[in-house]
Amino acid sequence: MAHAATYPDVYPKAGVFTRLNAWFFATMEKIAENNPRIRRVRKLEALSDAQLAALGIRRADIVHHVFRDAYYR
Repeated sequence: MAHAATYPDVYPKAGVFTRLNAWFFATMEKIAENNPRIRRVRKLEALSDAQLAALGIRRADIVHHVFRDAYYR
């Protein structure tokens, strides 16, 4: 004799608005991460303090340095 058991969906799918919201913010994050300025900030953050000093930049001033012409006038 065979027995069959069906189990309800243990992890119900998220609602439409939840998925749309997640998609929107993931897309905005991709756009922001592909910004050349953000990539420059990431490259400078990866440098050592000695390398930054050779460029004349303090670690605390990286964002200010990269965005100086856009936000800091």
